[in-house]
Amino acid sequence: MEDNFIKIHYELYPLSWLYGLGVCLRNKLFDWGWLRSKSFDVPVICVGNLAVGGTGKTPHTEYLIKLLLREKLHVATLSRGYKRKSKGYVLAAGDSNVRQIGDEPYQIKNKFPGIRVAVDEDRCHGIGQLLKLDNPPVDVVLLDDAFQHRYVKAGLNILLTDYHRLLCEDALLPAGRLREPASGKNRAQIVIVTKCPETIKPIDFNIIAKRLRLFPYQQLYFSRFRYGTLTPLFPEKTDNRREGFSSLSGDEQVLLVTGIASPAPLVQEVKSHTPHVTLLAFDDHHDFSPKDLQMVEEQFLQWDEKKRLIITTEKDAARLLHHPALSEALKPYIYVLPIEIEFLQNQQHIFNQNIIGYVRKDSRNSSLPEK
Repeated sequence: MEDNFIKIHYELYPLSWLYGLGVCLRNKLFDWGWLRSKSFDVPVICVGNLAVGGTGKTPHTEYLIKLLLREKLHVATLSRGYKRKSKGYVLAAGDSNVRQIGDEPYQIKNKFPGIRVAVDEDRCHGIGQLLKLDNPPVDVVLLDDAFQHRYVKAGLNILLTDYHRLLCEDALLPAGRLREPASGKNRAQIVIVTKCPETIKPIDFNIIAKRLRLFPYQQLYFSRFRYGTLTPLFPEKTDNRREGFSSLSGDEQVLLVTGIASPAPLVQEVKSHTPHVTLLAFDDHHDFSPKDLQMVEEQFLQWDEKKRLIITTEKDAARLLHHPALSEALKPYIYVLPIEIEFLQNQQHIFNQNIIGYVRKDSRNSSLPEK
């Protein structure tokens, strides 16, 4: 198995101990029933992680949406809408923007306009509002990044952990990146090791399974990113329709603009097609300022017009699409690289059946379609 370079700040362990004490006390209050978790009369699937930073929650949530839509189910997603400017419960509409609902909910609503996408800091309140909807009623609710939001008792908890930073090898904040002790994984029914490399070996699956030390009731899956076709962010501005990476020439200059937690896998993917990649990395969910976009423009316009390209992620594209400070000179050159997930070890069918089986068993709607 490849070495995982996890930086632990050992000098911050005393602060991590204090932080962990508070987290453990809060979890115990839920375990003892002093703080109440609320159940709902609808299947609720939570997709989350123990660590801060990106583990691929949105691509896995989108996978679930596609799976459930194929089963003719009426899907709703609920998140807090990180860094949005609105407050309280907001149900996304066709004219909703990033400032109202956040970048990831905006991305999901754009890709799946037929589903309900809502945001609310209070997940219990948000689910309650979703269950009031009719024509049609909601069949299943997907909670994005709510593993620590224990006021909701999800029927199915899916926990993600990055192959390159396994939760069992990390440390609590601020020494590491864990929001709660690794033992929190015990609340999950499904654990997915994400971002696995193409070079992963069969023995690695067994090694990771032993390191995670899961219980018999927990199912372990492995997934990796699969990159889609480069798509122009402003198709009306460009006539150059690229088909994947095949049209990239070896001497083409790519400016990779990202505001995601872990850009390294994306950099590696783009560099596998052209060596001339310059990364402009911003913080996760970064709200691009006019100064940021001016810096992008100044750097990009120095290159040969016929051999230059800007690539960004779907999440960043959501924040760039209607940005008033984005120069018209850049729009013809901006392309979006979508990400999907792929299960390894021929696990896809088993995973799909488990998800559909849970939704059918726990649905309030007895007339759900059967295979």
